[in-house]
Amino acid sequence: MKFSKQVLEMDWEAKAASLSEGLREAVLKKLRRRGLVVAVSGGIDSACVAALAVRALGPDRVFGLLLPERDSSGLSSTLGRELCEKLGIQYTLHDIAPMLEAAGCYQQRDDAVRSVFPEFQPDMKWKIVMHGDRLNTDALNVFYVVVRVNGEEKRFRLTPRAYVQIVAATNFKQRVRKMMEYFHADRLSFAVSGTPNRLEYDQGFFVKLGDGSADVKPIASLYKTQTYKLARHLGVIDGILNREPTTDTFSLEQSQEDFYFSVHYSQLDLLMWAKNHGMSPEEVSAEMGLTPKQAQRVFDDIDQKRRTTAYLHSAPLLLEPVPELTPYKIS
Repeated sequence: MKFSKQVLEMDWEAKAASLSEGLREAVLKKLRRRGLVVAVSGGIDSACVAALAVRALGPDRVFGLLLPERDSSGLSSTLGRELCEKLGIQYTLHDIAPMLEAAGCYQQRDDAVRSVFPEFQPDMKWKIVMHGDRLNTDALNVFYVVVRVNGEEKRFRLTPRAYVQIVAATNFKQRVRKMMEYFHADRLSFAVSGTPNRLEYDQGFFVKLGDGSADVKPIASLYKTQTYKLARHLGVIDGILNREPTTDTFSLEQSQEDFYFSVHYSQLDLLMWAKNHGMSPEEVSAEMGLTPKQAQRVFDDIDQKRRTTAYLHSAPLLLEPVPELTPYKIS
């Protein structure tokens, strides 16, 4: 098999038809639910899932949720509304900030930021960034908090304790959102859809029992590049198709490379595909405009993330065997 930048191309109508059939079978026959709840974030993944769900089930069997909070971009809700209205699905917007405030999300997070920048105030714009160039160094990643002060962005290195507290606090956001998704799923007798693409699913870029929780994950087999192309085929709005991926977690805009992947998805998709197909760094580096050493660093990082995030994929452990209810098992 020869590597090229076209390996992720496919017949998008055939893929849309196949995934639609699979989603319809999963929701109506296996899960025995009447429809699907999709949390629409204003990003490409949830937009693709929502459009796919409409194709599979029809607009009357899809319910959209817009779940902004204090740090969300206003553009996310605007694009989410526009998408839902184009798809013709019912949707509701619920600001989850009061729930997060009551749970201590913002207080715990702000306390952690103040541990490295005592002058931090809640109205300051900020984000976390990862200092590390995965293509050009083998050094361990180091995390910084970036705070905008009087129009200037200042950077402060996070201690391990401060970093994990910020992540733990902001994980409230995904878990509260999932709670709202299941509330609406329960009242409608719908299933809940997850929205991870292959990079996120494979590399553990999700919150356990937050956005990692779902009854069905329709696009987990698609690389990010493929998600954009399928979404375009399904008629997702241009505002989302033209938007770069963002975590939409902090008040300063932050790319997914800033926070987690280090390499842009357009490169990471191809390098992961090559690794998954048993190709060597030497076989892919020239086509990618990289050195074999750079490709190997990304391969190694893929393996490292798979190891360190395996816990996120794990089901609850049983200390003693429990017989399977085989006749009733979903398969």
